[in-house]
Parts: sequence; structure tokens; C-alpha cells
Amino acid sequence: MNAHGIAAVVRPAYRDANVLRWLAAYTASVAGDVVYFLALSWAAARAGGPSQVGLVVAAGALPRAVLMLGGGVVADRFGPRRVAVVSDAVRCAVILAVAGALMLASPGIWLLVTVALIFGVVDAVFMPAVGALPPRITAPEQLARVQGMRGLSLRLSNAVGPLLAGAVLVVGGAAGAFTAAAALFALSLVTLLTVRVTPLTEEPQRGSAWRELGDGLRYVRRHRMLAPLVTVIGLSEMCFSGPVATGLVLLADERGWGASGMGWIASAFSVGAAASALLLTVSARIPRAGLAMCGTLLATAAGTVALGHAPSLPIAVISSSLIGLTSGVTTTVTQALVQTETDPHYLGRVTSVTTLCTLGLAPVLFPAVGITVALWGAEVFFIGCGAICLLAAALGLSVPVLRRAELNPPRPASPAGQ
Repeated sequence: MNAHGIAAVVRPAYRDANVLRWLAAYTASVAGDVVYFLALSWAAARAGGPSQVGLVVAAGALPRAVLMLGGGVVADRFGPRRVAVVSDAVRCAVILAVAGALMLASPGIWLLVTVALIFGVVDAVFMPAVGALPPRITAPEQLARVQGMRGLSLRLSNAVGPLLAGAVLVVGGAAGAFTAAAALFALSLVTLLTVRVTPLTEEPQRGSAWRELGDGLRYVRRHRMLAPLVTVIGLSEMCFSGPVATGLVLLADERGWGASGMGWIASAFSVGAAASALLLTVSARIPRAGLAMCGTLLATAAGTVALGHAPSLPIAVISSSLIGLTSGVTTTVTQALVQTETDPHYLGRVTSVTTLCTLGLAPVLFPAVGITVALWGAEVFFIGCGAICLLAAALGLSVPVLRRAELNPPRPASPAGQ
């Protein structure tokens, strides 16, 4: 047994039944999220018109961003599996109750706002908990593979979720869509109950929630690798957590490529990201992970600028696929490094910080996208995104411990494990 309590002979993550159960739960949860958000937006548009959709969506996004760090404290205090199970059960019950209410009467806008608020609060607890589970269910050298599998799961859920939501909205309306989301959350819950986690070797001394939150932030700030790594994650995800999607819409409109052109560019990005996730899932290891991260950030910066200057739709599609490929590698490597370096007692809090960097900045940046494109054009926006990626790469290269970072190499298998 190693320090993490996992046998020295470890099967690849994609053959580990326990990891696959976690992945199934995660996939069902993300698909449920997609269906839920589309059902919520649809119901809000029907209840109050387009102007009310933004209000309802913001009502869910705000508590999720504000309470995310607190959710990490809860995950560390009570254990990520327990917190993920309880919060998944609450999400399922809330959405099922909404479906029942919609079957009895037309939704009022304040009912939808209340649901969005509750869901946002619970999501702030669920996301750090489920994200902190991989180091507790597999060996350190498998974390890059697990993150690659997670990337594939995200792409699959984001592709299938809208199709499922559209189908159930046509057949059963908003009530049917909420029921489908609740069913997916129930599937996630049942699967999570079968996931086994490695117990911690010792329980830390507990203080107040505020003290534990402060301890977690200080842990990140004082850690010689995590502090610059979290900064790199924040910079690299600043554009790709949502603003680039808006930029693609505005670029296609500016160049006259239309909705179909925008669809081709967005699909190419997803295909590239899925290819990187698949590649890293089957790869035995990632040599010189820190340097690979910096290299893919540089490539992403160049590709982003090229996309903004693409003279034709085919060139834009090729550039987008390359950006998806390189940014996908960056995301997988950075998340694997975070989970490899983090003390298991702080996994929930550190995961909440990185999740906030990924999701929390997007709502603030969306208005900046429109203003930038309106004043200076889409080219300038993509140059700005490239400059931010370049800054992230420069930071990674300038910090020796990050530049030389390695993911744990696999241990040699014994004859019994071959």
C-alpha cells in the first residue's frame, strides 16, 4: 500500500470500476445540469418573457459564485463523498418538487427565482465535493487520466444534454424537462452511493468554518506550487470559461459567416477538446508536465490570435480545433497537478478555489466581450485573449517549481498485475 492507501499495483483509470462509477455519476450530474438550466430558461421565458430569463439565471449564478469557497470548507469538514451524496439528493428533491408544481399550475417568475437560488446554493456545495473525489478514489499517477476522462464526460454531457432537453420540452414541456433533470440527478446519486473512497490517515483538528476557510486560502497562498498554479488556471480559464463562446458568435456575425459558420467553429473547438481528453485518457503518463502546460498555453495564445484574424471560415474552423486541442491539454494537466500537490485534508477548499477561477469570473467578463467587440472589433478581443494566455505561459515559465513540475510516474507493475 502507498501513502494514499491504494495498492501499489494500480490498473489504468479507464479500467477501474470505482473510477468508472464516479465518472458515470459525474456525467449524469453534468447532463442533469444542462437539462435543468435549459428547462429553467424555457420556463422563465414563458412566464415572464426574455427580459426575465437573465434575472432567473443570475439568481442561480450569484449564490454559486459567492458560496463556492464555503462549499469547499463543507466538503473538507464532512468528507467529499458524503457532501456530494447529500447535495445531489437535495438537488434531485428540489427539481422533482418543481416538476410537480409545474404539473399543477403555470410557473410564476418568483417560483423560478427561488428554485434558481436554492439550486445555486446547493451547487456551490456539490461542485467542490464531487471535484475533490478523484484523489480519494485512484492513485496519484492516474489523476491525469481521470481528468482526461472528466473532459470527455463534459463534452458528452454538453452534446447530449441539449438534445435531451429539447426532446422532453417538446413532449412534456417544462415539467417534463425538470422531471428528466431530476431523473439524471437521481441516477448520479445512486451511482455516487456505490463509489468507495480511501479514508484519510488522520483527522485534522477542526476550528470554526471561518477559520477553516482562512486556513484553506492561506494554504493555497503559501504553497510554493499551488499559488502560481492557481493563478495560471485563473488566467488560462478567464477567456475559455465562457467569454470565447460569446466572442465566436460576434466574430461569425462580423465576418458574415452566419449561424452555420458559428456552429462549425464551436463544434471544431469541442472536437479538438474531446481529442485531447481522449489522448490523455489513454496516455501512460505526461512527461515534463509543467513544461507541457506552458507549451500548450503558448500554442493556445497563438491559435487564439490566429482565429481572430482568420480570413475565411475554413481557416477559422482549423484554428478553433487546434485551440480546443491545446487548451484541453492545459486544463487536464493543471487540474491533475493541483490534485497531485494538494494535501488531502484541503482538497475541497482548493477545488473550490480552482472552480471559482473557472466559473466565477465568466459572468463578470461577459459584458466586457460585447463592449470590446463593439468598440474595436472581434480581432482585438481575440488578441486580448491570446495576450492573457501568453501571460499565463510566461508565469508558468518564470516559476522554476512550476516549470519543472512532474506528475507522478507510474510504478512498475508486478508480475501478478500483468
